Amino acid sequence: MIFTRKGATALRLKTLLENVPLTGGTVDQEMEINGICCDTRAMVPGALFVALSGYKTDGHRYLKEAVEKGAAAVLCQVVPDGMELACPVLLTKDTRAALAVAAANWFGHPAREMTMIGVTGTNGKTTTTCLLKTMLERTRKRVKVGLVGTNRNLIGSLELPATRTTPDAYELQALLRVMADAGCTHVVMEVSSHALALHRTDGIRFAAGIFTNLTQDHLDFHKTMEAYREAKGRLFDQSDTAVLNLDDDAGRYYQKTVPCPVFCYSENKDAADLTAKNIRLFPDFVEFEAVTRGDIQRIHLPIPGGFTIYNALAALSCGLVLGLDLREMAEALRCAEGVKGRIEVVPVPTAYTVLIDYAHTPNALENILVTAREFTAGKLICLFGCGGDRDRSKRPVMGRIAQALADVCILTSDNPRTEDPEAILADILTGMEPQNEGSVLVECDRRKAIAKGLAMARPGDVLVLAGKGHETYQEINGIKYPLDEREVVRDFFQTKPRA
Repeated sequence: MIFTRKGATALRLKTLLENVPLTGGTVDQEMEINGICCDTRAMVPGALFVALSGYKTDGHRYLKEAVEKGAAAVLCQVVPDGMELACPVLLTKDTRAALAVAAANWFGHPAREMTMIGVTGTNGKTTTTCLLKTMLERTRKRVKVGLVGTNRNLIGSLELPATRTTPDAYELQALLRVMADAGCTHVVMEVSSHALALHRTDGIRFAAGIFTNLTQDHLDFHKTMEAYREAKGRLFDQSDTAVLNLDDDAGRYYQKTVPCPVFCYSENKDAADLTAKNIRLFPDFVEFEAVTRGDIQRIHLPIPGGFTIYNALAALSCGLVLGLDLREMAEALRCAEGVKGRIEVVPVPTAYTVLIDYAHTPNALENILVTAREFTAGKLICLFGCGGDRDRSKRPVMGRIAQALADVCILTSDNPRTEDPEAILADILTGMEPQNEGSVLVECDRRKAIAKGLAMARPGDVLVLAGKGHETYQEINGIKYPLDEREVVRDFFQTKPRA
């Protein structure tokens, strides 16, 4: 992809590659470069081509094509044997790390012009970033907050689409430049373990790095929980302060190992810098007392769920690190709104409740079902699946959790991607015990599965549609098909009205 930058059409190579560790190559450092590219399909003459090793292909295979399309120079880890390039060549140990630095140079290091806040963890990142944005905007004058996240990217109130939790390094730096030029003073962003492992955020300094929790996910990529924890922990190598969940094993590990000052929060450990006391849970909000060593404030947050307490504690802790007043933050949180696809109540013309939640990990599924059980008068029905081409080991675990916590489970497809949907369901079923007829249903077609859940629900029941959340598509065999569960629910009642 090619990115342009405001007020300039070219940059000298020595400036573009400042602080990029080179291991070889002889190039005129005064030559001008008019862009950065890592995809030959978007190649334009005069750009620097960077060869990245991806999941499906290796950019080093396309070096010759990049040169033929007019690359001014190429940056790679090695020139394949037998390949001759009629173009200046630069070598570096890790092109992903090098590209992150080069992209920051190209866009003039926009992160340095704003206060950067990063949030990492398996669950809770999206809600925590949104709470932080609300608190900053409501407690500080002349503040404009940018948000980078799973659901969407925001520049103040302007919404931009998001394709992944943390954009690639090029896209991220381009987005930060737009935010800085638009007058953003702060940026709150979700920082995924993939982004940290793949160096997408290299070159960015965070005023605060927040850790929410660590539960099983992404083992298809990281292989082990230790490697997953290590990837998350990289955030604190580039943070001024680490904001840690002291009730999480990984949080306590980071407390002992991170290279920066630490601020801890907890629900049950008085040694933490911020604790939650006198917690009260309601169907549509939570309340608790936020206790620091010098202040106590009653928090009312109009987002249900026990795990909401942790998201609030994370946001409040970060606010304290940034110098916000606890009382003012408490007032701001009273106006906070829920996040699309997170414990989202879908309007239905019935006496039962339909919830949409992004829960796609064992821990997140357990959290939403425990929360839903708190206000379920009748049966709790859980509809869920597991993503294809992702960690297979969590599938039986999620099956076991759903069966233990819900009265009825409806197994269906999530995003099967390139996997056989039936095989994914079979993996889930290995974690479930044979039960009475009707307690576990299997319907591969998600639309039909939702219709089954809606048809069986009765007054007082709660139907949880888990896994898709904010997503409005379903990916099957590499193709994204439209699928908005809100529309599926609406269409059900329009075409099949209940008596």
